[in-house]
Amino acid sequence: MFGIGFSELLLVAVIALLVLGPERLPKAARFAGLWVRRARAQWYSVKTELERELATEDLRRSLSAQGDELNRIARDANASLDGAARSVAATASAASAAVQPETAANAPLGEESASTGSRPTASESPPTPQP
Repeated sequence: MFGIGFSELLLVAVIALLVLGPERLPKAARFAGLWVRRARAQWYSVKTELERELATEDLRRSLSAQGDELNRIARDANASLDGAARSVAATASAASAAVQPETAANAPLGEESASTGSRPTASESPPTPQP
């Protein structure tokens, strides 16, 4: 990681043994190990938190893009449905206009609805054919 080889570590160990002595060297090694563990744990904590924030931000961007895509699809679907509704309304209007003159022409002369030109009401509706 730092480019320190075995020979450099051996040199540091010998100097530490000379400076600290054999009585204090084990305590110093434990203390150094404790600080190294704490530093690694802190580094791991910061790294994990940063990765979590990056993942959260990536997820937000992804959800935003998906939401935009869904909104576009909904607008397209609404436009298609509006066009289809206009087409159905125009077809129904044309069919209604075509059926009304034929109904008046085919009606028997003795009926009231034909003479008045009004449409039959629900109570006057024609009987349904029986099978």
